[in-house]
Formats: sequence, structure tokens, C-alpha cells
Amino acid sequence: MTTHFFGDTALLLGRSLRHITRSPDTIITTTIMPIAFMLLFVYVFGGAINSGPDPYVSYLLPGILLITITSSISYTAFRLFMDMKSGIFERFQSMPIARSSVLWAHVLTSLVASLISLVVVMLVALLMGFRSGAGVLAWLEIAGILILFTLALTWLAVIAGLAAKTVDGASAFSYPLILLPFISSAFVLTATMPGPVRAFAEHQPVTPIVDAIRDLYTQRPVGTDIWIALAWCLGILVVAYALAIAVYHRRRSVSPPGLG
Repeated sequence: MTTHFFGDTALLLGRSLRHITRSPDTIITTTIMPIAFMLLFVYVFGGAINSGPDPYVSYLLPGILLITITSSISYTAFRLFMDMKSGIFERFQSMPIARSSVLWAHVLTSLVASLISLVVVMLVALLMGFRSGAGVLAWLEIAGILILFTLALTWLAVIAGLAAKTVDGASAFSYPLILLPFISSAFVLTATMPGPVRAFAEHQPVTPIVDAIRDLYTQRPVGTDIWIALAWCLGILVVAYALAIAVYHRRRSVSPPGLG
């Protein structure tokens, strides 16, 4: 059964990745907005923002990376919705493939596309002056956090893609997620915010994730931020995965059986 699942997922993943290679504008559009934000904040607003001892591009980079991920996952919901609307899910249900492999193929496609976008954004940040003396282990930890964050949000996107009634509804769910980094420590110190906004910023998931990533590549003591960040990512991932599978089974229950 496990081999069956991995084989089916790999086959469907190849299908989804081929769609992306035929339409590279998906990755291009998900990188343009984060890069535009980075250029705007560094070269327009950066001189007026107190970011401490680090260059401002180094301060805001974690927030830009998270925005890159949140803008990328909207396409996951869109692709999933379009597959359902086109009837491809019903075709899959008539084939002897593992039940959840269809969803995992979309999730892994999102992960691959997001990682490509993150690499492009990192290269632009290097051109803008970002530098880090962090070692391999620190960067592996950063990669792990970003992958967990991507998987967590992608399963949220799966819920949106399965539950949406229109194509606009499938992708619109990501807009509030894109705004979260702006109400966090991603762009300014939370100490500069008014009381209620500061309280929200310091107790939402983006702030510990941003702080942990920043501390890792600036070689500062990470403290508890990394554990809080991992707890948020894993918590969202577990809950989103369970809800996505429940919604998927409910959708399948009103369709002809056959997905094995």
C-alpha cells in the first residue's frame, strides 16, 4: 500500500510539474511581488526605519521570504479548484490510485514551486547587499522552517481549493496571509507599534518564525523563538492536513466511488 501511494504520488507530481514548466509565469508572478516589496522597502522606506545594527535588507528578508511562500500557495488552491471543475478528480476516482496521492501531488508541486521562488528572491537579496556568515547547519535549520511553513500553508490552500465555489474564492484566501508579515516584526520592530497592534504582532505565528530565521543567519542566540516557530508550523500543518482530508472525503462521498 505504501509503495502504491508513493508511486501514484510521484506519477501525479510529474503531471503537475509539467503544467508548471509549460506555464512558467506562475513562478514569475509569485516572485515579482515579493521582490517589488523588497526593493520598495529597502530603497524607499529603509532609510526612515530603525532596524538596529543590521542593514535593512538583512532585517526584512525573512518577512519577504514568507510573503513569497504565501503568494505562491494561492496557485495551489487555484490548480486544485480547476482540476475539480474540469472533472479530472472524477476521472481519478475511476482509476486504481491511492486516495490521498492526488492531494499530495498538488502539495509537493507547491513546495517545489515555492522553493524555486525562494531561491530567486534570495539571489536578488544578495545583489542588494544581503550577506550572512552563518554556517551550513544554520541554513539547514532555516530551510527546515521554511519547508514546514510552506507545507502548513499549502494544506490550508488545499482546503480552500476543495471548498471554494468560484475560482476567485479559491485564490482569495491567501490575501490575509500575505498581510500577516506586515503586522509582525518582519518590517519594523514591534516595540514601535501601538499597544493592541504590538500585542497582536507578538502573538501571531509570523513573528517568531521571522525572528528565528533572522537570528539564525545573523548568528545571534535564537532562544525560544525557534521552538515557538516550529510549534506554530507543526500545529497549523497537523490541523490543516486533518481538515483537508476531511473535506476531501466529504467531496468524494458525493461523487461516484472508485478511488482505491
